Amino acid sequence: MARKSIIARERKRERLVAKFEAKRKALKEAGDWEGLDKLPKNSTKVRLHNRCKITGRPKGYLRKFGICRNVFREMASDGKIPGITKASW
Repeated sequence: MARKSIIARERKRERLVAKFEAKRKALKEAGDWEGLDKLPKNSTKVRLHNRCKITGRPKGYLRKFGICRNVFREMASDGKIPGITKASW
């Protein structure tokens, strides 16, 4: 499990991106690069990192489900993800 502070930092970045999204888009269209420089650095989408919604793990992230591969495997084995079954032949 990731540290709580790192998970909180990532959530804070997500809120900043959502808050400044419209303003950032308007400044880009207007070509106001000085105005863009004055916005917080963490309000840009590039600084976001995909993390598991359950454990906060940054690696092995599956975009379709929003969780890491370890949690995905556990949940799939327990039957908690509809339509996903373990392959056997």
